[in-house]
Amino acid sequence: MLPLSYQKLKDLLSATIDPKRILTNPLQTLAYGTDASFYRLIPKIVILAHNETEIIEIIKQAKSLDIALTFRAAGTSLSGQAITDSVLVVATHGWKSFELLDNNTKIKLEPGIIGAKANNYLAPHGLKIGPDPASIGAAMIGGIVANNASGMCCGTAQNSYQTIADIRIVLNDGTILDTADAESVAAFKKNQADLIQEIESLRDEIKDNETLYHQIQNKFKIKNTTGYSINALVDYQEPIDIIKHLMVGSEGTLAFISNVTVKTVIDEKYKSCSLLIFNTIQDACNATILLKSSPVAAVELLDRESIRSVENDDDAPDYFKTLPESACALLVECRDNDLDNMLLKQLKVRSEIESIPTFSEYEFTSNPKQYYFNWKARKGLLPTVGGLRKNGTTVIIEDVAFPLPQLADACLALKDLFKKYEYHDAVLFGHALEGNLHFVFSQDFSNQDEVDRYEKLMSELALLVVDHFNGSLKAEHGTGRNMAPFVEKEWGTVAYEIMKRIKTIFDPHNKINPDVLINPDPRAHLKNLKPLPESNAIIDKCMECGFCEPHCVSEGLTLSPRQRIVIAREISRLESTNTDPQRLADIRKEVTYQLDETCATDGLCALACPVHIDTGKFVKEWRASELDSSTKKVAAYIGSHMAGTTAVLRVGLKIVAAFHAVLGTTIMTALSDVSHFITFGKIPKWIPEMPKGADKINTNQKH
Repeated sequence: MLPLSYQKLKDLLSATIDPKRILTNPLQTLAYGTDASFYRLIPKIVILAHNETEIIEIIKQAKSLDIALTFRAAGTSLSGQAITDSVLVVATHGWKSFELLDNNTKIKLEPGIIGAKANNYLAPHGLKIGPDPASIGAAMIGGIVANNASGMCCGTAQNSYQTIADIRIVLNDGTILDTADAESVAAFKKNQADLIQEIESLRDEIKDNETLYHQIQNKFKIKNTTGYSINALVDYQEPIDIIKHLMVGSEGTLAFISNVTVKTVIDEKYKSCSLLIFNTIQDACNATILLKSSPVAAVELLDRESIRSVENDDDAPDYFKTLPESACALLVECRDNDLDNMLLKQLKVRSEIESIPTFSEYEFTSNPKQYYFNWKARKGLLPTVGGLRKNGTTVIIEDVAFPLPQLADACLALKDLFKKYEYHDAVLFGHALEGNLHFVFSQDFSNQDEVDRYEKLMSELALLVVDHFNGSLKAEHGTGRNMAPFVEKEWGTVAYEIMKRIKTIFDPHNKINPDVLINPDPRAHLKNLKPLPESNAIIDKCMECGFCEPHCVSEGLTLSPRQRIVIAREISRLESTNTDPQRLADIRKEVTYQLDETCATDGLCALACPVHIDTGKFVKEWRASELDSSTKKVAAYIGSHMAGTTAVLRVGLKIVAAFHAVLGTTIMTALSDVSHFITFGKIPKWIPEMPKGADKINTNQKH
């Protein structure tokens, strides 16, 4: 039963939005309410919004009832910024329009477009968007911009913040600002004069505070997505430009993004990469410092544990398994539109790092198979490592950045931290050229001792990153609920107060994605942890990353592979704990159609899954297990008496054909409809195309 205010919201919105897109049943709210993070909140209502008019109506009606909203696209976010226990507004289907502008130097994109799809639109022109996160095959533009995504090749020069040209947003009262439209900008300045004045006041305060001004400049020299993009208040003078850039990395906490126009960047025609193996992580980091000034497109670090996680891949070279424990790899990429220039870049790379010995000889390759494997190994590390974890545990990814000269020391310090708290499966990888490291480990949240261990790790991590190395606690994955309690720790009270004021300026009642990014609860990162119970051996390794979803034919009709796994896990949890039989019953009412009957079981999801989980195969097993005993007996009998069964069916079809010949199509159709109705569907409907019974094949006939 919905709380009264939420029921009223549903009733009000049903007048203008198709009620089929306003979801309140337990199965769908859980399925859509799940993202790739290790947190779980279940929304009371999920609204599948299809256009801006609906968004405005949702915002206005929710505001009138004092109900919080969270906006979401693909839900590939890793830090808990796309979940809610209030109302979740999903902007995916219906948000697929794009437009190339200004001789292809810009592209306008709606939030439901997958990043890789945007690149497909630009590929014929030799262009792409700047951000290139590992999740680009599933992440959508709304989330890419809202989290200031960067990635492996874009660094800080071509991330979302640097490449944004214009944005169209809807504020908490339904006001629209389209920075590409002069009339919209003029109207906004007139009607939102107080907001503009607040922005100007913040800008001037920062510029008058020399210490804070330089702090902001310095902290954004490396990747940083901890808190709001307050560098906008330093980088820009015009309030509209400041607002535009504040929206980047705001994680949906300030406004809804209807569309965004980004500057396109060159996608070089020729690409090559090499996997350089070094004897130690120190050597790899020292090589990275030398490569910073060389003509490389990317330098990705993979520690020994990262390499081990992919060494059993069919395409992995045999020597992976023989590397010493101290080894560390750098995946180095060179690109150019001229083949000769690319080869010269390769030579330049060699000369830059010739003073640092490598474990083995290396070559650059453009061979599609080897090139693809190298990048597949790097891009799929998060879910691949997640797939190696112990069943029932959660995969955690943290995302930090350090000044490049301190990268080697920071790597060793992180490894010591893992050892101290006995995270023996932790792997370290990331965008070395930017001092940006990701580390992944498995975490058991099933008992308080394990939660306490995680809390101690996070507390000491904050000290290490901020106090010892003056780094970023979040480099590119967004603050979310995961790092919200540590924003003030990283930035200090003065900067944090400015961030709180930014939130208040755009969302004075704290109803737009509350408790994300700004959260006064010092233990917020330890609450609402997602359960991952064992359910089925086929799906137990899934970390719910969502990489499978764009390849699923039933996504949008019913459930995606990720959502099917979420529901199967919840049923397993409820059945094993027997804590909420009514919820279990409610989910089971919907599960046959949503999970089973609409799954194509074609295995396409496995092709996109880094750990090759075939949800279709799981659904086939589900179907077999869900059959009742009487159905199984009938199936077994038919299977062992096929000759008799086919004989009966031949006779039956001949009788039906005879009746059709006598009664005619009209009367036969009417009788069939009545029979189907009074037997509650047990007798199937007859159609004129139904075949006649065939004659029995004479197996003794000589040919």
